[in-house]
Amino acid sequence: MDAEAQCAMCKAANESALDEDSGIGINEGIIYLMGIPYILLGVLGYLFFRKQIGGFFREFADIHK
Repeated sequence: MDAEAQCAMCKAANESALDEDSGIGINEGIIYLMGIPYILLGVLGYLFFRKQIGGFFREFADIHK
């Protein structure tokens, strides 16, 4: 089975597996793990800067009236 994995170790584990479901699961797991830090940074950034973001949008709306 030809594997499309994100790293060499995952590709080796995927190619040595007997069923295709484990390879799909490995790749999906990698994608989830890769996305979680970006989601956390986005949420924490919004919570930290929400007053400044709101002020920016209010000021922007006042300018373009």
